[in-house]
Amino acid sequence: MLISISTSIVSTLPPASELSRRMAGFFFLLLFVLFSSQAWALPAKKSKAGVKRTQVAQLQSKEARERMKNRARLLASARQRLAGVPPTPEQKKRQTAEKLAVRAMNREQLAMHTRWRPGMIGGSESLWPLATEALMAEMVNPRVEATLHKVIARLKQQLGKPYVWGGQTPEQGFDCSGLIYYAYNKLLSQKLPRTANGMFQDRRLKRISQHQLQRGDLVFFSIKSQDRADHVGVYLGEGQFIEAPRTGLNIRISQLTDNYWQDHYLGAKRILTEEAIL
Repeated sequence: MLISISTSIVSTLPPASELSRRMAGFFFLLLFVLFSSQAWALPAKKSKAGVKRTQVAQLQSKEARERMKNRARLLASARQRLAGVPPTPEQKKRQTAEKLAVRAMNREQLAMHTRWRPGMIGGSESLWPLATEALMAEMVNPRVEATLHKVIARLKQQLGKPYVWGGQTPEQGFDCSGLIYYAYNKLLSQKLPRTANGMFQDRRLKRISQHQLQRGDLVFFSIKSQDRADHVGVYLGEGQFIEAPRTGLNIRISQLTDNYWQDHYLGAKRILTEEAIL
C-alpha cells in the first residue's frame, strides 16, 4: 500500500529539468520586480535634486538683485548728498575772509614760534602741516592749480560709492589705487602704475615728508605689511584725505591725524608738477 502511494506521488512530480526551468523563471521575475522599483525611484531622486538646484539658483538670483538694489540706493544717497545747496555770495565772502585771516595768523605764528618747525627741539610734526599748508597753497603754479581742481572734483564725485576690488571706473566702483588711477591718469603726460605699491615705488613721483603735504599729494599706508604700500589716498588739505577703504565700506574722507592712520603711515609722494601735467 505504501509503495503504491509513493509511486503515485513521484509520478505526479515534474521532471528535474522542468523544475529547474520553473525556478529560473521565478528568479528572473523577482529580479525584474526589484529593478523596476529602483527605476521608478531614480527619476524621483533626480527630480528632487533638480528642484533643489532650482531653489538655490533662485536664492542666489534674489541675493544678487538685493545687492544691486542696495548699491543703487547707496549711489542715489551719495548723489543727494553731493547735490547740496551752493553757498550764497555772503557765505563765499565770509569763507574767503576766514581763509585770509587764517593765512595771516599762520604767517605771524611761524615768525613768532620757530619751535613749530619740525626737526627742532620741541617741534611738533602734527602742528606743522596745518600751520604751513595755506602758505604753500599760495606758491602753486596756476596750471598745476587748475589741474588740481579737476582732480579734486573727480574724486569728490565718487564719494559714497562702494569699494570694489579691482574697480577703476564710476560704473564698476573703485579700490584704493583704482580711484587715484581714474582721477589722475587722463591729466598726466605719463600714466601712473595701477597698484598702491607701484605708485609708492615709482621714482618719477617726488617723495615728500608729511609736513610738506599739499592738496593732491598721495599718502601711502602699510596696513598688512611693514615696508610695502597696500593702501593709498589723496590728501585734500586741513589734515584730511579721500580714500576707497575696503570691501563693505564706501569712498569717504578720513582724518590723517587719527592714531590709526598715523600708526600705519608709510610716506607721501607728489604727482602734480609742471612737468607731469598735460
